[in-house]
Amino acid sequence: MAEIVNLRSKRKEAARKAASDQAAENAVKFGRTKAQATLEAAEAARIKAEFDRKKLDGEGRA
Repeated sequence: MAEIVNLRSKRKEAARKAASDQAAENAVKFGRTKAQATLEAAEAARIKAEFDRKKLDGEGRA
């Protein structure tokens, strides 16, 4: 005798697997680790601070 299968559960399971596969693909394509993001933010802050230190008085006003 065949096993009874709930088709709704199978559809949901297939949708979850597809979403998981898509998420993994996007993580490889676009993702950065938390360490990379922190490092880039710190580098941007350092560059901005260095730039601000080198401004002359009155610069930035129209």
